[in-house]
Amino acid sequence: MPDTHLYQAGLPVTEATFKILTDVMPQMVWSTRPDGFHDYYNERWYEFTGVPRGSTDGEGWAGLFHEEDQPEAWRRWRHSLATGEVYEVEYRLRHNSGQYRWTIGRAQPVRDAEGRIVRWIGTCTDIHEAKLAAEANELLSHELSHRIKNIFSVVGSLIALSAREFPEAKDFAAQFRERVSALARAHEFVRPHSEASQPVIGRTTIKGLLDNLFSPYPAVSEGRLTVTGEDATVDDRGATPIALLFHELATNAVKYGALSAETGRVDIAIRHDGDEIILRWTETGGPEIEGEPGRTGFGTRLAEMSVGRQLGGRLTRDWKREGLVVEVAVAAARLARDLDSQA
Repeated sequence: MPDTHLYQAGLPVTEATFKILTDVMPQMVWSTRPDGFHDYYNERWYEFTGVPRGSTDGEGWAGLFHEEDQPEAWRRWRHSLATGEVYEVEYRLRHNSGQYRWTIGRAQPVRDAEGRIVRWIGTCTDIHEAKLAAEANELLSHELSHRIKNIFSVVGSLIALSAREFPEAKDFAAQFRERVSALARAHEFVRPHSEASQPVIGRTTIKGLLDNLFSPYPAVSEGRLTVTGEDATVDDRGATPIALLFHELATNAVKYGALSAETGRVDIAIRHDGDEIILRWTETGGPEIEGEPGRTGFGTRLAEMSVGRQLGGRLTRDWKREGLVVEVAVAAARLARDLDSQA
């Protein structure tokens, strides 16, 4: 690394100081000239790769990448060099054991006082175990979802067979089978998803999403489950957390809350408050509530975390004697990317 000083926000950092700092870091650290020529690696790099010092200078580093990952790594690196944008990519890097391990590479440009790029500083972080765990969880999620879909399919077939045996129940069976099919469609929204398995819905509205989600429930056609107020745009990113929360609320309302009684009802109101969308769930007419439950179920915790972590929203619960009231506040921009207008 021939430069005597590096500059960040006008502050000089000597080469010796830089080397000490990078060698005590747990990550692999590397540095390049403005044109992308690699000329420095810290001790962690050589410990991980086991290659001789200096052997990965220039473009020699590329030979340590898995051949399937090299094209994408090169594409992103060239894009960053051309634009000055931050570099980030996942790839498999050959370990000193000969095994390829998943790592995440990141780099940022260092600029001088005039804003010119004088160096790139990058890191490689071993994420192999986390990557394998995520893949295992995804496989398990797909397997569970597949089994649940099969159950829905079997139930639908049993309904159809029963309708043939009892022709007088044909209309009832047809309606019931449609509700089972609607429940299967709702399942796609609320099951665990990765970016690859996320349902693609494009841009829709909260009312459209909730209408689809609640279609299996008889309370909708009976007028005891309503969605009113101002609508809001939602896309793939915002749809799943919202669907997960309201699916959990509806399920609990049917089992324990307002929808467990013939006189009970649920009203969902949507309104805009500045840059936020407020969704208010109100249960009435069901069993009286004596107070907040002593234990929170997994589904409820998952729904709350989904809204809080994925959408950055706020969720409050009020256990009124006449019924549960839940209010969710989410920034409109978090519900849909590049939000231009509200539906």
